[in-house]
Amino acid sequence: MFTPCPTERSRVIADRVERFVRDVVVPYEADPRCTAHGPTSELIDEMRAKARAAGVMTPHILPDGSHLTQLETAAVLKRSGLSPLGPVAVNTMAPDEGNMFLLGKVGTPAQKQRFLEPLVRGEARSAFFMTEPAEEGGAGSDPSMLQTTATQDGGDWMIRGRKKFITGAEGARVGIVMARTGDGEHAQATMFLVDLPHPAIRLERVIDTIDSSMPGGHAQILLDDLRVPADQVLGEVNEGFRYAQVRLSPARLSHCMRWFGGTVRADEIARAYATTRKAFGKLLIDHEGVGFMLAENLIDLQQAALMIDWCAGVLDGGAAGTAESSMAKVAVSEALYRVADRCVQIMGGLGVSRDTIVEQILREVRAFRIYDGPTEVHKWSLAKKIKRDTLAGTPAR
Repeated sequence: MFTPCPTERSRVIADRVERFVRDVVVPYEADPRCTAHGPTSELIDEMRAKARAAGVMTPHILPDGSHLTQLETAAVLKRSGLSPLGPVAVNTMAPDEGNMFLLGKVGTPAQKQRFLEPLVRGEARSAFFMTEPAEEGGAGSDPSMLQTTATQDGGDWMIRGRKKFITGAEGARVGIVMARTGDGEHAQATMFLVDLPHPAIRLERVIDTIDSSMPGGHAQILLDDLRVPADQVLGEVNEGFRYAQVRLSPARLSHCMRWFGGTVRADEIARAYATTRKAFGKLLIDHEGVGFMLAENLIDLQQAALMIDWCAGVLDGGAAGTAESSMAKVAVSEALYRVADRCVQIMGGLGVSRDTIVEQILREVRAFRIYDGPTEVHKWSLAKKIKRDTLAGTPAR
């Protein structure tokens, strides 16, 4: 089901990751330390110790600190996603993977040593503080609505505001906070690095959500006079929106990679069920209603794999990839949801039970259609690009 690895080094890493996830991580799926708000810190540490011993910790970042290409990363992250716990165990999980990418691109040498290196070693987790409560008019899919403010106070910055749906905030040691630092016709924002936990960063609650794979869940946070020194500004002041795109384009694609692996696993389980379970005198797969669903799964998965690899190639070519990652996010998230939904349907009562991982994969992929931008927001953005390019006479791509 996986497309061929683009290089020999990516094949070796991907094969090693797949063996580790299937043999070591999958048995943990029934562990009681998998909670409604993600695996506990104890479980994460236990799995990561085994990942280090197996040589698969943070496999997309090489020992010299360089990264695999996006196309190579796709081969590895797809396989890490064969279990919802896989990316957590091998340190390819959101938001850490995207935060590591951004820190590697923008951070100073001192910031990388202090904040990035513990993440790469899998000794710390991180959180990205951007989304805000919709009921307070805060930023969601439209970052320009940012309400959290950062004002200079001597040589420091003082940050005030509230954040919501902050993945992994509980238990994280590294935070990237996005706050408004300029007003006027064009809103401006800046990113700040903070150590966690911090007394001025108050966890108000962990929100109950449909998904349950993210360590720490999704929290609502109060930033109450958070003082940040100037040397913890990430990149340049007032460049936060630009850096958000640097992070989000590959991060959207990484979500596609990971959940592709999870949906492949769901399809494997549904195939095994349909080729062993009988009804009305024959195997389920021999009934067209079931056989056709598995055929549609095959088509959707192959198309999703090609879309992921195409977008990865665009990013490797040096393009910003904003439109391409939007296309991939829409096409892949919708396709994977169709696959997961069919798997549940094929398996009937077993599919909606927690006797297999299939029902969780359905829940996780349903959430994927919303986070990092709902399908409709990406379509709207693409429609604007179509209009702009058409009026400018730019050839269609």
